[in-house]
Amino acid sequence: MATDRIAVERVDEYRWRVPRTGGMRTDGLIFADAELMHDLEGDQCVQQVVNVAHLPGIVGPSIAMPDIHWGYGFPIGGVAAFDEREGVISPGGVGYDINCGVRLLRSPLSVDEIRPRLPALIDSLYAGIPSGVGSSRSDLRLSQPELERVLEHGARWAVKEGYGSERDLECIEAGGSLPGDPDAVSTRAKKRGFAQLGTVGSGNHFVEVGYVAEIYDEEAANRLGLAPRTATFFIHSGSRGLGYQVCDDYLDTMVQAAGRYGIELPDKQLCCAPLTSPEAKAYLGAMNAAANYAFANRQLMSHYVRRSLTTIFSGDVADRTDLVYDVAHNIAKFETHQVQGQRRRVCVHRKGATRAFPPGHAELADRFQDIGQPVLIPGDMGRYSFVLVGTPGAFNETFGSTCHGAGRRMSRHQAKKVARPRNVPKELEERGILIRAASRRTVDEEIPEAYKDVKQVVDVVHGAGIGKKVVKLVPIGVVKG
Repeated sequence: MATDRIAVERVDEYRWRVPRTGGMRTDGLIFADAELMHDLEGDQCVQQVVNVAHLPGIVGPSIAMPDIHWGYGFPIGGVAAFDEREGVISPGGVGYDINCGVRLLRSPLSVDEIRPRLPALIDSLYAGIPSGVGSSRSDLRLSQPELERVLEHGARWAVKEGYGSERDLECIEAGGSLPGDPDAVSTRAKKRGFAQLGTVGSGNHFVEVGYVAEIYDEEAANRLGLAPRTATFFIHSGSRGLGYQVCDDYLDTMVQAAGRYGIELPDKQLCCAPLTSPEAKAYLGAMNAAANYAFANRQLMSHYVRRSLTTIFSGDVADRTDLVYDVAHNIAKFETHQVQGQRRRVCVHRKGATRAFPPGHAELADRFQDIGQPVLIPGDMGRYSFVLVGTPGAFNETFGSTCHGAGRRMSRHQAKKVARPRNVPKELEERGILIRAASRRTVDEEIPEAYKDVKQVVDVVHGAGIGKKVVKLVPIGVVKG
């Protein structure tokens, strides 16, 4: 088939190959079923898969997940790995919201115990977790030295300050702390971070109350404490204004670096620098610092969820509300993978993609060694989300990566136009889902039909063997910016 004059060959039920042509250094590989692939015809995100394949030092194919859609430089839903000596790093391969990610908490309550007090719980979450554009009413005000420690230590800083426990850290990708360099973060970026720690933000970010509605893998579900009808809490947020500013700062740096090192770019948005260069090392330090801010941000919001549970429910409910896992969606990390039969250290860019390491991987905590890494796939606020686990297939074929969500099928402008004559909160309430939001605009932009059906996306990765379904979660309450 042709996608806006780009030849795409079907490999099997879930894989499509974009053959190497012109200046491409490798093939493109798109995971999708026939219907999802049909929807991509003429979409610029397929051209972005091709563009990424032009970058120096790329190892393996330029990969796109079934939730792929257009992004800055790289497609959202894109994965690409680069050789540590010959490759590059590109801020467009991480995105503006560095370490935008999700975490899942499981409570000791059932959905039947939650429902009678759901309005009070949602009100408490909305009051206790700042949300909205530029939300800065966090009850935490960081000093300069405290912010530096957040940027250096991430979730470990939060736990040390009493926002959670060491047990939480075992359930966070990279233990909630990457080797960040606060000195590589600009004063302007730091200024944007002082008052936003512990806040949701706007757009597609949320705090969601839900429950386990269906189980696909009983053994893995039991190991994760996800029994039928267990009440859960999803938190989706990132590095807020600080991370945005880090990306903005380094895009300027990388445009100059690409010219300095003679890198030819099919798209200026793919500006990059060799991984061995000072510019790359500075960006990595700043990116990791912003990622640490995001890990700490979600750790604080977990504390606020537990605080709301203490307010609404008696006893030790909050103490028995455990972290299932926390994963990054926008990150670049050095990892060791098998490439054409050889172990190679590569820098894996995951932009709108989730790490999905298999059972037995050395980076996983003991509790996940037998089942693999939990993978959290949020859907939209009106349907369902999924928990998966990582697989050997993902590690062998996609550098240990899988999808990250449903993926947009409408622009925000289109969604607002469709929602304008409707009362979306009332529609959701009639379906048993309470919503609290800082503005109607955000709700309208995030209507369920603005997204692909996440079940279809998850079925593709499950069928392709790059993720394994464990449970389905259904929302009953949502807090949005």
